[in-house]
Amino acid sequence: MSNNSIEGKVVLIAGGAKNLGGLLAQEFAKAGAKAVAIHYNSDSAKQAAEQTLASIRAAGAEAVAFQADLTSAAAMEKLFQDTVAAVGRPDIAINTVGMVVKRPMAEVTEEAFDQSCAVNVKAAFFFLKEAGNYVNDHGKVCTLVTSLLGAYTPFYAAYEGLKAPVEHFTRAASKELGERGISVTAIGPGPMDTPFFYPAEGEDAVAYHKTAAALSPFSKTGLTDIEDIAPWILFMVSDGWWMTGQTILVNGGYTTK
Repeated sequence: MSNNSIEGKVVLIAGGAKNLGGLLAQEFAKAGAKAVAIHYNSDSAKQAAEQTLASIRAAGAEAVAFQADLTSAAAMEKLFQDTVAAVGRPDIAINTVGMVVKRPMAEVTEEAFDQSCAVNVKAAFFFLKEAGNYVNDHGKVCTLVTSLLGAYTPFYAAYEGLKAPVEHFTRAASKELGERGISVTAIGPGPMDTPFFYPAEGEDAVAYHKTAAALSPFSKTGLTDIEDIAPWILFMVSDGWWMTGQTILVNGGYTTK
């Protein structure tokens, strides 16, 4: 079995119950993963997690799910430990967890800033830390960020500004883990057609985003579809392993650096 193959590998996906994470979990199982461990945050995602587990098993892979608030270092370490105990050390670890805050800086409360920081910065940092501790040699690690990292725009300071550190975390982790053959990347989709997108945006903003990408006319919704992002992540954690320490924006021409 090649180090770059998904077949026979153990996969851990933070935020893997639904939307992009749920699709990834199913795609890894279809690609021959031995086991897929998914994480979900709240009780509201439990039913989706159970449906995703059933789909993983139907594709022939082992499947386990863990509920946790990953905004503490202890919870993140426990997620990796529980995964190891249930299905073995992960070969591939993917973090899709994030929180969108869209409002003028003058309206960002300390509470909202701290919460966004905990989800978008702290959880991302400790995910990479524990991936370094628990992922097998020659493993692959990928974190979801945002294409807004390439945008010159107001209102997203508490979101894109708190995703920006993940670029630096990714570079550092790739250098520190490279001697073990582990690649570390980040991927920044454009605005995605998921339930997380619409509550943060007004009607006018949604209309703009649906026409903003160069390839918007060829998307089902005008937005970035999760089906267009999943193949990129699967590639980066398999045959695309030679690219490491990089953050790439995959958005149909929505924005670029």
